[in-house]
Amino acid sequence: MTSDTDRIEAARAGYAHLRSRVEAGEPWPLAAAFGTEPESSWGPREVLAHVAEMLPFWLGELERVIAGPRAVPFGRLEEDASRIGLIARERTLPLHVLFDRIDVGLVAWAARLASLTDVELAAVGLHPRSGEMTVAQMPERFVIGHAEGHITQLETILDGRSA
Repeated sequence: MTSDTDRIEAARAGYAHLRSRVEAGEPWPLAAAFGTEPESSWGPREVLAHVAEMLPFWLGELERVIAGPRAVPFGRLEEDASRIGLIARERTLPLHVLFDRIDVGLVAWAARLASLTDVELAAVGLHPRSGEMTVAQMPERFVIGHAEGHITQLETILDGRSA
């Protein structure tokens, strides 16, 4: 069975592998619809901006759950104004900055996951849509599977452009 940290390392490799292809595709137009509209309308800039902002966001939420009382409220929904605002701003950054931020975020997640204690893993938070979740459940739902899904999304965008 592949560990969470192995999957994070695989995601790091996946983003690194896509980096030159995404950079070679410049200039990428900014998507007209990037808020709560379907993510399939996003281009590479919106995808990368989202991944770059979501990694530190969810790490902070994990820490809030660990430090808080039982069932501390955590998380956000897709329509969260700060999420949309960050994507709007960050998608205009140079691509190398976005890729570097993603790598730093994945490294931070791998380090934190490797250090979690059994007590920390058992901490419970209350997500507005998913309800009660333990710290042990959070990485797959909000980070690992999410980051992997955006690699697939970037591959689809790149493959569509080259077709």
